[in-house]
Amino acid sequence: MIISHRHRFIFAAIPKTGTHSVRRLLRAHMAEGDHEQVGLFVQRQFPWPALAAIGHGHISLAQVRPFVGEEAFNGYLKFAFVRNPFDRFVSYCAFMTRENGAFLRQPQEVMRYFLFKDRPLDHLLFAPQHTFVCDPAGALLADTVGRVEEMQASYDAICRKVGIESAVLDRVNSSEHGNYREYYDQELIEGVSDVYRRDLDLFGYSFEGVAA
Repeated sequence: MIISHRHRFIFAAIPKTGTHSVRRLLRAHMAEGDHEQVGLFVQRQFPWPALAAIGHGHISLAQVRPFVGEEAFNGYLKFAFVRNPFDRFVSYCAFMTRENGAFLRQPQEVMRYFLFKDRPLDHLLFAPQHTFVCDPAGALLADTVGRVEEMQASYDAICRKVGIESAVLDRVNSSEHGNYREYYDQELIEGVSDVYRRDLDLFGYSFEGVAA
């Protein structure tokens, strides 16, 4: 997460949505008094001990709200990037088995394991995307949500809203896999739909892509 008082924005970094490439560009616009929390590649913590103790930088808007205050929270542009849950789940499986190569050898077996045998509901990277940008009642707190599927265009539009110069995003910490549609059968489609139903509905995704 990045909080810029200079440019009046809060960037919520949802896992597995290209957050590190966005962070790299946003850092160029940070000023003294701005804050970032991140625990991969770069180690930075927020000035609030309760949040700093979390360690990682995938903090939700609801978590940070009491610390920035209502005036700033309501007045700053709050944004994040989201990704088709079917694609994101494939990326999760590939990332979690990157050391032993299990997904590359038997992708559907790995997907079934995480969906049906040992569903990692408490794992940060498995968590539904809406939990990072909604309040406990389910209301969306983000003012704008970019899409990984049109990452550069989304980032350019957010920069225009914030009032900063855009730049070309690169790929950072990506996992190795093909087009997500290649890995699914009907049972797996239904499994992901069950876990990520709120994400699909809220952000307008379907198995085919962005819903019309």
